[in-house]
Amino acid sequence: MSRKPKNSEIPSEPRRSQLHRGLAVCGFLLLAVWLVFRPTLDYGFVNFDDDVYVYNNPELSQGLSIQGIRWAFTTNRGGQWAPMTWLSYLTDYQIYGLKPWGYHLTNLLLHAATTVLLFLVLWRMTGEIWPSAFVAAVFAIHPLQVESVVWVTERKGLLSGLFFVLTLGAYLCYVRRPFSIGRYAAVAVFFALGLMAKPTLVALPFVLLLLDYWPLGRISHNVGQAADRVPLLRRSSAGRDSLSGTACKQAVAHSSEERGPGRMIVGRLRPLLVEKSPLLLIAAGSCAIAPWAQGTAVISLEKLPMDARVSNALASSVAYLGKFFWPMDLAVFYPHPLSALPVWKSAAALLVLLVITAAVLIRWRRSPYLFVGWFWYLGMLVPVIGVVQIGLHAMADRYMYLPQIGLSIAVTWAAPYVVRSWSYRVWACGAAASLAIVALIVCASQQTTHWRDSEALWTRAIACTSQNNRAHSNLGGELFKQKRFPEAIEHFKAALEIEPEDTVSHCGLGDALLGLARETKAVEPCEEAVAHYTEALRIEPGRADVRSNLGNALVALRRFDEAIAQYEAALKIEPDRTDIRHNLDVARSLREKAKQ
Repeated sequence: MSRKPKNSEIPSEPRRSQLHRGLAVCGFLLLAVWLVFRPTLDYGFVNFDDDVYVYNNPELSQGLSIQGIRWAFTTNRGGQWAPMTWLSYLTDYQIYGLKPWGYHLTNLLLHAATTVLLFLVLWRMTGEIWPSAFVAAVFAIHPLQVESVVWVTERKGLLSGLFFVLTLGAYLCYVRRPFSIGRYAAVAVFFALGLMAKPTLVALPFVLLLLDYWPLGRISHNVGQAADRVPLLRRSSAGRDSLSGTACKQAVAHSSEERGPGRMIVGRLRPLLVEKSPLLLIAAGSCAIAPWAQGTAVISLEKLPMDARVSNALASSVAYLGKFFWPMDLAVFYPHPLSALPVWKSAAALLVLLVITAAVLIRWRRSPYLFVGWFWYLGMLVPVIGVVQIGLHAMADRYMYLPQIGLSIAVTWAAPYVVRSWSYRVWACGAAASLAIVALIVCASQQTTHWRDSEALWTRAIACTSQNNRAHSNLGGELFKQKRFPEAIEHFKAALEIEPEDTVSHCGLGDALLGLARETKAVEPCEEAVAHYTEALRIEPGRADVRSNLGNALVALRRFDEAIAQYEAALKIEPDRTDIRHNLDVARSLREKAKQ
């Protein structure tokens, strides 16, 4: 009998099995995303910035023309320089027009692609298929992700997330061949594209530095001589080189014994920081553009002092943790407490953060995944935590789209260590993961229903929060569109009780009162509308639309001279408004008839 050759086909079986498992995981992730977010294809736009970005944006009608592309790269509409986001909207308009299902479908596909890529990158980095699969599954279906996927305006977050994961994958390729200029260029290009989708991606170089520690194992002085000392690279059952988390810990331990942890870290950080200097320069360029792009959207320190910002940042960091582990009472808008946040809350939040950080630092060598996951979470929150405040929200679910990956990594890789003494730990971890995924699918599916229309969205926000003038005002605006004037008036008044200086609510209340007056032929609502328009102009005198609506109310009261004065003042602000010019002509005609 002849012997089997050394290069037998038998070793290929594990590789084929591992590949099949990977394909099965990818299929499951896509199925989970489809199950949770498929109903959103039947949803419409909502009255929360979707008008600014899509359905009231005349620039989208240019489509993917030269003019449209030029506009995408030169506009700061929405308070950000985000040409990649605008290009995606222009593409959608070119394909779907203003049909909402097309925009929702693009969001769903972007999220699905990011989910699968995240799994593949984590698997490739760590060599651990099931932990990587669970982290990707949590990313795919966590209720905190619903806002990012279902809200058409948050396309920028989805695009930046996709480029974020692509940057991680390109960086992994570069690490395996560190002196490849082409591979480093791919990292820089994906990073730049991510910043051009949403500038909050500036913390990505910090995440890459964390990954250098674990699982890439580059913060060890002998990584370059791993073959001689510690086998940092191992052959996975898929037949590819993947980086071993266990080997990484061994490398760190050996290095610490020889040189000491402090000296070892400083020695390895310097070249890694130099390596990332081009990425830091790209991030600095994005930060330099930000003041022009944000315009007047940034809240001044006079309106919101720094101590109030820091207090809210501490409380929000802990609140995000709570919503990650217990995703209940999620709302589209959480009102900022301004200076009303109790000192004890911010102090307690600071204590919680310090305790967790201390615990992570104590175990930085034995459990590097805790260190990486926790500081990934904190680092990715920094750009959106509110030190530079845009809008008066305290926090937002969409801000957790990328930071929560760090928490998932920490929890997922720590779980087997916690139950290491159990006889059936593998089965226990598998059962717990399965139950968690089922629970998240159910909760996320329920959360998507609150985005089916603007009325449901803001009704939910009012139920989950208190003193939410934005929710009452926007719900009033939606009820006004439905000509449910008494209900709209009730919510606009509730908004003004919370924030008496809110121009939008004064204008909305005036519109609703004027609509009620026309419907009932009553004079009193019209007079009250004039009072609210006048108050709105006192707060913000440069509003042409408010002056026009005030003119309409004055015409209804047959005060033609005052109405004409308001129309003329509005045309001085916006001379191209043909509707205001038409109303002016009507008012002059009615005045002449009244004189006769």
